Amino acid sequence: MLARSLVESVFNRAVPFDRYLASDPARAVSWKTNYERVALSDLQRATVTSFTRRMPVLVVSGIWCGDCAQQGPMLARIAEANPAIDLRWVDRDEEAEIASHLKICGGGRVPVVVFAAEDYEVCSILGDRPLARYRGLARRQFGASCELPWAEIPADESNAVLQEWTNEFERVHWMLRLSPRLRAKHGD
Repeated sequence: MLARSLVESVFNRAVPFDRYLASDPARAVSWKTNYERVALSDLQRATVTSFTRRMPVLVVSGIWCGDCAQQGPMLARIAEANPAIDLRWVDRDEEAEIASHLKICGGGRVPVVVFAAEDYEVCSILGDRPLARYRGLARRQFGASCELPWAEIPADESNAVLQEWTNEFERVHWMLRLSPRLRAKHGD
């Protein structure tokens, strides 16, 4: 289990998106290119702007990572749509203690996103790739010899990945909004 105190401690050392990219300007080029390509749909923006609870979100990443360069700008665009989302970034290799608690399939994968309540209680951990990304990888790596008849492969994988991340932010928002503990605290 990921301790609230560890999440809070690491979150307080974490940096905003622009400062994270400034840590390695040469590798940040692909991140910035992808950032310019990402735009929330009107529905995604309306959904995200409706959130009311503060949501600390910690991204454990690697600026060298291709999946991070693809998905990180999506996370940044989602967070920009609502100041209640406090999105911060850390490098996996510089934060070994938290990274050791966030292994996926036995490995130190990135990106891993930790969604928390305002008091840093963990609500969700998601990474390294959402389903649409895995479907796209499987389609490209296995080709026609390994059809996935039960899985609809989206025509635009990036939009599907953005939607999956938006859905997770929304899911956590509703978790926070409907939490009896937080409703009692906020009187709503």
